[in-house]
Amino acid sequence: MSFNGKDENAELQYTDGKVPFEEALNKAGFGLYSYLLVALTGFLIIAFACVGFSSMFLIPTSACELETTTAQQGLLAAGPIVGLLLGAAPWGYVADTRGRRMTLVVSLACAAVVNSVASISVNWIMLLILQFFATLLAAGQFSLSMTLLSESVPMAKRNQVVMVVTSIFILAQGLIAVIAIPIIPLPFAYELPALGIVWNSWRTLMLVATIPSIISACCLFFFCESPKYVFSKGREEEALDILRRIHRINNSFGKNKEELQVKGLQMELQQASDKPKSKKEQFAPLVRAPLLKYMIIMTLLFVFQQIGSLLVWFPTVANVFIESLETDSLMNRTVCDVLRANFESPPEPDPDAVPCSLNNTAMLIVLGVSAMQSILSNVINLFLNLVGRRNMVIIITSVCGVSGIIMNLVPNTIASGVLYVVLLMGLVVLGLYTAIAVALFPTDLRVLALGLSMSGARIGTIASVQILNYLLVNNCDAGFYIFATLFGSSAIVAAFLPDDRRLVQKPESDQKKTDEDATHL
Repeated sequence: MSFNGKDENAELQYTDGKVPFEEALNKAGFGLYSYLLVALTGFLIIAFACVGFSSMFLIPTSACELETTTAQQGLLAAGPIVGLLLGAAPWGYVADTRGRRMTLVVSLACAAVVNSVASISVNWIMLLILQFFATLLAAGQFSLSMTLLSESVPMAKRNQVVMVVTSIFILAQGLIAVIAIPIIPLPFAYELPALGIVWNSWRTLMLVATIPSIISACCLFFFCESPKYVFSKGREEEALDILRRIHRINNSFGKNKEELQVKGLQMELQQASDKPKSKKEQFAPLVRAPLLKYMIIMTLLFVFQQIGSLLVWFPTVANVFIESLETDSLMNRTVCDVLRANFESPPEPDPDAVPCSLNNTAMLIVLGVSAMQSILSNVINLFLNLVGRRNMVIIITSVCGVSGIIMNLVPNTIASGVLYVVLLMGLVVLGLYTAIAVALFPTDLRVLALGLSMSGARIGTIASVQILNYLLVNNCDAGFYIFATLFGSSAIVAAFLPDDRRLVQKPESDQKKTDEDATHL
């Protein structure tokens, strides 16, 4: 050990100008390029949400024209989720072998085309099939964009940017409501005899939902590939060129106009080959120690996180809830009491309203809940380094799970509704799960591992959307008890993760070891 407290080996690594990748990325800094990439990633997430989750508004609004039953609406809700499930692993494999940026461009363009075609569906089966393929093509966009971002910013900023973008994802579902509010109530209906359809508001909403994907695909051509991915494939000079460009743009408005002072990048011990690995070689490390344990934990966390299933039906529940408050003065009922009363004695439809149109107040509530989730996500971000990601997951899942259990034990309509909203706040753990997964898995396995883990949630969601659809009509209380208990159980599962705070504030010379330690947590 040298007199200045640094490892002598750490000093020797600088004699030839080569530094560990993480230190080179730190030298590139966090500036204009980083902010633009965060903004683009946020817009990418919005594009993904518009294609993947617009069905929550399309299902009730298309019911009159397509004459769908409750069971058929359940299938329409599950179709996109199946697409997200089946597409996650293939897109992860392609991204880990062919690169993040161009894989994203292809995914965005293809999903936009198929989703546009879905807007001319002649029946619910055609809509189901095309939405399935649209989400199949969009399945990797969330994990891909998160990985591209996290591999292009310094380690000190990684937690923050992931949480910020996740808050945008949470808000994106409310932004769909913002788009839907002026479009869905429009009364126009144009017959298209050649296609055998009537072009109306819900079809227009589908078409508008593809615009963010097209814009995002075009913008990606102005950004770089992940420098960490390029370096992991052994292309050192190309990675250096990317880092120099990032450094130059980051400092374009600053006083520091010098080029990045890095002559080379220190090779990692487990440097990936230039040639793409086979599927077996790519997948095998995830089913062996030490990564197998964390694959199981992360998959269970994603499976138990079924807040997404509740959100699929949230516009419908909010619509019923608001209609009940507007037409009924009883305030001593729970959320499930309100739903039961609506199913048993549906209110008379407004003759002046567009058939199957959603209540504007209900859609504003959807936006409000999404905004609250987004704000909570950013507030959590402020305390993340102090509390730690694992501990924050334990706190959130415990509080939200308990709220979901007791919401139907409180005989007050407003109080029960508030507890329901608290349960929905549990969606913010998605960003924490993503940040944990990014830290746990090495570069060449990161997208695949994250995609497979998230597939666990989607497998559960396929079943839970159908189960919840049935239980909301037949046994609402049991539905919330089951889903809230599962979510609360995530606190126990998360307790088996190590405390991530021990990785924070490592000495600069130990940055490379820190990244390696994260792999073997």
